[in-house]
Amino acid sequence: MNVDEAQFLSTMSGGFRPRADWRACTGKGVTVAIVDSGVDGTHPELLGRVVESVEARVDGKRVMFDNSNVGDSAGHGTACAGIIAKIAPDAKLSSIRVLGASGLGDGHAFLAGLEYAIKQRYKVINLSLGTTKPQYFSPLHDLLDRAYQAGCIVVAAANNLPQPSFPSVFSSSLISVIKSDIADPLKFGFHFGEVIELTAPGVNVRAAWPGGGHRSLTGNSFACPHIAGIIALLLEKDPNLTPFHVKSALYAIASENRVEG
Repeated sequence: MNVDEAQFLSTMSGGFRPRADWRACTGKGVTVAIVDSGVDGTHPELLGRVVESVEARVDGKRVMFDNSNVGDSAGHGTACAGIIAKIAPDAKLSSIRVLGASGLGDGHAFLAGLEYAIKQRYKVINLSLGTTKPQYFSPLHDLLDRAYQAGCIVVAAANNLPQPSFPSVFSSSLISVIKSDIADPLKFGFHFGEVIELTAPGVNVRAAWPGGGHRSLTGNSFACPHIAGIIALLLEKDPNLTPFHVKSALYAIASENRVEG
């Protein structure tokens, strides 16, 4: 641990405890990659925040990424981006579009989108999507190992249905999130030992929607970006935090939330 990390984190039972002033951060200097349906960068809450927008193009057995100006025809990615922007208003966003207008997409494009984010070494990667298809288990597991080794912090939403989905079940190499009915994003919970460890607001969440509007949304997809936004705040304080440090810090904060509650 370097000197900055030692100043930022102090050891406590159960993990690391970040200094209280992380709550005053805004995500400045942090870019969050959103692998999703695209982002409407013209939404008033997102103007000037989207620093990159690419979309997957399947060419035979290859997946290519082209610069994109199509925005978001499904709304899902824009909603996630808006949630992150509320929590970390100075964080930048990278939109990696792998889902179509119906919110569905090709599994190979999903893998390629995650790989693209890892190669770009985006420190935070929001995955409010997943798959239940077993053929993607191994390649996703390999990609998450690569992400962990590259220092990328991957946050994944649990399946909304009572069926495990990948990659959210790979809790050792990412941060998995499920919805709760709490309203305050800073009062998230952590269930150590569970397959899906984090709980965050995901019920009737007011989120940005393409065209400049908003919708009230419920689902694990919208809990996930709450945690991604909080991680951006922690990383502004110390950009050198590893995935291990961040998960430990989240556990410590959630433990304090439980005591205060």
